[in-house]
Amino acid sequence: METTLTLDPDVAQRVEQEARQQGKTPSAVVNETLRAGLGLLGGTRDAEPFGVEPHSFGFRPDIDLDRMNQLVDELEASEVLRKFRK
Repeated sequence: METTLTLDPDVAQRVEQEARQQGKTPSAVVNETLRAGLGLLGGTRDAEPFGVEPHSFGFRPDIDLDRMNQLVDELEASEVLRKFRK
């Protein structure tokens, strides 16, 4: 199949560079790159399942971890007040 593609200048430059380095035609480089990107190289494209291991950070139950920024702001404000009281 013959198709005309318009490549962005940076992509065209990289294809030409790879073709020169590998001693291949630009078409061969584009085809190999597309095969790899589309998962057509014969290997499986499935990644390992993503897993999360829970971890106890030791926070007290009354601290809302979703509001940590507020806690930091309150601590910074307390520190500023302490410095001004001196």
